[in-house]
Amino acid sequence: MQINPKKERSMSKPFTEVAGPVNDSTPVISFSPVVLSVPGRIVDLQIKVSAPSTGSDLPVILLSHGHGPSNFVSSLHGYGPLADFWAAHGFVVIQPTHLDSKVLGLRESDNPEAPLFWRSRAEDMRYILDHLEQIEAAVPGLGGRLDRSRIAAVGHSMGGHTVGMLCGQGVTDLVDGTEVNLADSRIKAGVLLAAPGKGEDLATFATEHYPVLKTTSFATMTTPALVVVGDNDWSPAFSNRKDWHSDAYFLSPGPKSLLTLFGAEHGLGGVAAYDAKETTDENPERVAALRALVWSYLRTALYPEDPAWSAACAALMDTPNLLGTIECKGSSKKAHA
Repeated sequence: MQINPKKERSMSKPFTEVAGPVNDSTPVISFSPVVLSVPGRIVDLQIKVSAPSTGSDLPVILLSHGHGPSNFVSSLHGYGPLADFWAAHGFVVIQPTHLDSKVLGLRESDNPEAPLFWRSRAEDMRYILDHLEQIEAAVPGLGGRLDRSRIAAVGHSMGGHTVGMLCGQGVTDLVDGTEVNLADSRIKAGVLLAAPGKGEDLATFATEHYPVLKTTSFATMTTPALVVVGDNDWSPAFSNRKDWHSDAYFLSPGPKSLLTLFGAEHGLGGVAAYDAKETTDENPERVAALRALVWSYLRTALYPEDPAWSAACAALMDTPNLLGTIECKGSSKKAHA
């Protein structure tokens, strides 16, 4: 069924009410910046940590921001609609400010990784994993509450590329021609939100401005992952293919799941910030659906005995308004709504 994104739709109940597996929320404690001194990094790595105020043995989400045009959205200050929700529902969410964040002013530098700082982004995430004990100690009340065996990574846009690398996605360093492998086995599941597709189909504009994306490949991305795309997320500056953002699902080995959101553009309804001007498809219901579905996917990915993902797929099928489709390969379930 085709959906007209321009047609006004009546609002259904918030998705979190009909998606039964989402647990009750708790107050959230946020602490920032935690400052990590990283040898060789141009500036210190600053992160924000959001955690439920109670609970122990808490799973962890590393949340990687995009390469957007705003000063602070693409930094530890952004992605509140996602970070706040996941922390309120039992995850510890850790958000770094990557070197490509506009707030740092390094995009126009002569660093060979500029403007994307693609390698540094993945290395930021690995450094955080290496120093979780230091991070726990820096955040009041967090010490001893993390379950370091249950860690996921989530990223939007260029952040999705970063998460893909942690999951085994292939990238080639154009400076020396070497294939870069920054896969990390500590990441048990990934979520790629509107991530770049395969490099072979990169358009001329993006090839000129972001040439490293031309080397992206998915044949070695073996970590279980959920790929999230909008069916209206297409820019000819990046690819002539309208389904380009779904490549991480179709071109990687399973187990993988693909969530396609009807009417969604690159902002996926507004995941990057509350009321962000750069969101071209603002839709609170869509964001509520996305974050609840990601929560459910990660609950089952990190706790295989938890039926949250199957229950969320069923709930999606029962929503009054058609929100999207889910398809899976490997050991996951397939659902359409």
